[in-house]
Amino acid sequence: MSSDAVIDIQGLGKCFQMYAKPQDRLFQMLTLGRKAFHQEFWALKNVSLTVRKGETVGIIGRNGSGKSTLLQLVCGTLNPSRGNVNVTGRVAALLELGAGFNPEFTGRENVYMAASLYGLSRAETQARFDEIAAFADIGEHLDQPVKTYSSGMYVRLAFAVIAHVDADILVVDEALAVGDAVFTQRCMRFIRRFKETGTLLFVSHDINSVVNLCQKAVWLRNGEISEIGEAKTVAESYLQYTLQEIYGEDAKLQSINEQARETAKETDLIESEAALALDYGSRYQVHPNLNDANGWKSGAAEILDVKVARADAEDIGVFRGGERVKVAIRAVAHKPLKQPIMGFLVRDRLGQDLFGENTGVFSQLNPRSIDAGERFEAGFVFKLPMLPNGQYVLTASLADGDAHDNIQHHWLHDAMVINVSNSKIRYGLVGAEFEDVKLSIVA
Repeated sequence: MSSDAVIDIQGLGKCFQMYAKPQDRLFQMLTLGRKAFHQEFWALKNVSLTVRKGETVGIIGRNGSGKSTLLQLVCGTLNPSRGNVNVTGRVAALLELGAGFNPEFTGRENVYMAASLYGLSRAETQARFDEIAAFADIGEHLDQPVKTYSSGMYVRLAFAVIAHVDADILVVDEALAVGDAVFTQRCMRFIRRFKETGTLLFVSHDINSVVNLCQKAVWLRNGEISEIGEAKTVAESYLQYTLQEIYGEDAKLQSINEQARETAKETDLIESEAALALDYGSRYQVHPNLNDANGWKSGAAEILDVKVARADAEDIGVFRGGERVKVAIRAVAHKPLKQPIMGFLVRDRLGQDLFGENTGVFSQLNPRSIDAGERFEAGFVFKLPMLPNGQYVLTASLADGDAHDNIQHHWLHDAMVINVSNSKIRYGLVGAEFEDVKLSIVA
């Protein structure tokens, strides 16, 4: 185990015994293992993983892939069937709903019990209790038995405890999905602060959250590691896999440019000129990246070109935020398409979706089929938003169907790279152009 590793997993496996009938458990015990009355189910098989201090690691995969089992082994609530798990530091975990609290105890009693399991004395818990109660924000329910709680109240209290035990490693298993928007944002703010000093293991079916929060991702499939690496790269592979599972035999998705994972490097920033406080001018430098874009295609249709140009002029490659632009996506059908849909998304370097659109509504109101060999184009005219300084990518897609039932025949993650420089945007992911800002005395 390296000096900076806080979680070291080597050859980990977990086997569960599956019994067809309850009495088979008794027979298994009476025969002292000389005869098997069960079937073996390996939830994890030969998993090896090292997490270093300060890393944030997302774990993704379908239900039943072994994600929760892996976290329970890390937390020590399960023992491995083979392999080793070495953990250094205090671990605070929010595992599946229902774990860790006694349903007959009140919320207050469970706070003291849970905190003691994390190594806090009663005096230390008492000193932090008001902060825990304020974080949970469940009011008078704090003195009611936990068995009367809704799933949301349970998660509020459980997360409030792990947020105040000075953990070195935080483990969160999908539980935030049952929280309301206000509480989820409160938890996310805590997680972002925790990332500055601690180590995070995060399980979620929300791929955008994994990409946004985590540096590295682990994709588990049937109890084994299918892929491990940079969060954005693994998330893209998992997205393709899940869509292929949905499509089945209807379409075969083939990966394209698997080696071209990294987008073009940021260009040198343009020197900014003296400007007023409300000058939100940004320069967009657009670089086509179609040849190096990664993604997948089924072979039924193909995107040929993606362009961004001023709505009333030719494409000059440099734009300023606020002008009307047109995104044009040109494609060709290799097989007949009943109702094609084309669209795009602009994402930041963390993979967060900022804005985008597709022709789904237009196609539904004006259905039009495309014959094999025909070329067609989608156009999107809009006012270019203000974006903070940095690098962005445009993802383009081509599908056939409607908004609820479609097959993505061609998906390009980084079809275009957009470098934004000289930005005065100070807050948020997307800036708004303010006409006036002032401070005045009111009589």
